[in-house]
Amino acid sequence: MLLKVEDLNVYYGHIHAVKDVSFSLAPGEIVAVVGSNGAGKSSTIKALCGLVKPRSGKIFLGESDITGLRSERIVRAGIGYVPEGRRVFPQMSVLENLMIGAYARRDKSTLTSELETIYGYFPILAQRRSQLAAGLSGGEQQMLALGRALMTRPRLLVLDEPSLGLAPIIVK
Repeated sequence: MLLKVEDLNVYYGHIHAVKDVSFSLAPGEIVAVVGSNGAGKSSTIKALCGLVKPRSGKIFLGESDITGLRSERIVRAGIGYVPEGRRVFPQMSVLENLMIGAYARRDKSTLTSELETIYGYFPILAQRRSQLAAGLSGGEQQMLALGRALMTRPRLLVLDEPSLGLAPIIVK
C-alpha cells in the first residue's frame, strides 16, 4: 500500500471538518476525492501533507506513520503537494520557483536533468524560465505549481482543485 488513512479526524477549533475518513491507495492508482464545498476534501489533503494536525486517526505512507509530522518531513518522505489556487512565488522566476521544489532534497546531482524533464512536460515553462511567475497566465502558473511539486520527486502527488480557475480547454 502506498498510502493508508485510518479514521482521520480533523478539527478547526470546535468545527469537525473531517470525520472518521479511511481510505487506501495502491502504487499506480489514481483517486479523486469529490464532494460539496465544506465536505472536508481540502482539510483531508492538508492533514496528509502536514499542514494541519489531525486530532485522531493515522496516516501511513508505505510502512511509515507520518501522522502529524511537519510538512517538510512529509515532503522528504515522498508526498508532493500542489495547493488550490496556483500558489507560486510571484516575484521569483519560473526557474527559481522550480528550484524551490528541490530545496529539501538531499541528492541534488540530477537537478539539471529533472528540470529538462519538467520542461519537456511543460515546454512553455522552458521558454519563460527567466520570467517572473507573476507574469504567467493562470494555466502557466498551474503548470509551474505542478512542476515545482514534481521537483520534489514524490512517491505520491496530491493535487487540490487542480482545474480551479482554468479555462475549460486547459482542463480537457
